[in-house]
Amino acid sequence: MGFELQFTDKEITPWGGMGLMKRLLDRIGFESVLRGCGLPEPGSNRGYRPEQLIVQFMLSVWCGANRFEHQEVTRHDPVLQRLFGFRRMANFKAVMRLFRKFSHARNERVMQALYRWWFTQLSVDGLTLDLDSTVMTRYGSQAGARRGYNPRKPGRASHHPLMAFISDTRMVANFWLRPGDAHTANNAQAFLDSTLDRLGDKHVALLRADSGFGSNSFLEALETRHLHYIVALPLMQPLQRALVDQAGWWCLDEGIELTSFTYQSPSWSKPRQVIGIRQHIARRENAKGKTLSLFADDPMLGQYRFAALVTDLDLPAQAVWRLYRGRADCENRIKELKYDFAADSFCLNDFWATEACLSIAMLAYNLMSLFRQAVLKTAVTRTKTNDVQHTLKTLRYKLFAKAGYLTHEGRKDILKLALAMHKREWFAGLWDRSKTFALPVHFSPVFTT
Repeated sequence: MGFELQFTDKEITPWGGMGLMKRLLDRIGFESVLRGCGLPEPGSNRGYRPEQLIVQFMLSVWCGANRFEHQEVTRHDPVLQRLFGFRRMANFKAVMRLFRKFSHARNERVMQALYRWWFTQLSVDGLTLDLDSTVMTRYGSQAGARRGYNPRKPGRASHHPLMAFISDTRMVANFWLRPGDAHTANNAQAFLDSTLDRLGDKHVALLRADSGFGSNSFLEALETRHLHYIVALPLMQPLQRALVDQAGWWCLDEGIELTSFTYQSPSWSKPRQVIGIRQHIARRENAKGKTLSLFADDPMLGQYRFAALVTDLDLPAQAVWRLYRGRADCENRIKELKYDFAADSFCLNDFWATEACLSIAMLAYNLMSLFRQAVLKTAVTRTKTNDVQHTLKTLRYKLFAKAGYLTHEGRKDILKLALAMHKREWFAGLWDRSKTFALPVHFSPVFTT
């Protein structure tokens, strides 16, 4: 059976579901917040408003853009233009010019204002803050791209940003871009201060970090700020000896043993409580930790992988270990930021422009996380057995990629979507919920003191 080709002048969008995100932005007053956060103004009266450029950039990311030029897909969509209230859509180069106007000082000033406002929209009784770093491989000669630790592309230049996550809300709290040769803990105390400042009056109940943050100066900074912490420790030789000398190992589960002891590293100013973990390689599939290099020839110790956690919590060893295991979820956040929000793809020649661009990508992630938890999960999920957090890639085809067009009836603009009959009631429920959910949004805490 053959088909003939014809064309239509009807304005149709493949992204009709993005109307949900527009309603969410209106509900939280996002555009008015952007106007008051100190974004760089255009140099010409014909220039685009910076608020539009920010929203247009986030819209393109939500629709799958992972290069600046990919924004042309949404730029030439007249339905999205009307839906988001833009007089005309900007070229992707206008967005790049906006980011190039950012300096270090402006990045801090703008992001501090945005994040302080953001956390007033959330209600949680004590935050669990996770610190981590990641490697973003670069191709070319971008500022700050240097050769450092890069497990996937050894020898390739990269950036090595610091990131802070709120485990309770599954959101990003801070992002600092750094050169690729920076150590994990480089500038960690200043990053912590910046993060706490962005949280405003929110109380941090627990801080978790990996072994790159186990220095004495960082631990003292946490204790000075009266922050409870669980931090992994690097298995240096003195700690390896201390783990081997412990006689109080007890079995928690098949192939996993714990111990608790007081330990003072040669670089520490005082002794601290340490939880030792060892997992039997043969008995536990995917046993976590590292073998002890100092005792590599010991046949008994070689059967285990070890790990150690330092903490100031007065809790049993198994409770500390289980609390720390929850930190692994921030690795999922990093993967989603890279795969779905193109966090390791957007890059400009200017270092601070790249940081500004990626910081806005983090904000786009937070907005999508809020949508998933305040709109999608609340309106759809009724039982814990159905508690699914879809990635953006899944939401694109399941929710946002819906063909639609705009009509005008009376005094109303109406978005008409091509949606299967059995899904219309579900989508209408989301449509109503996206404009009526309660603020601030309440979240249950991971840990309470």
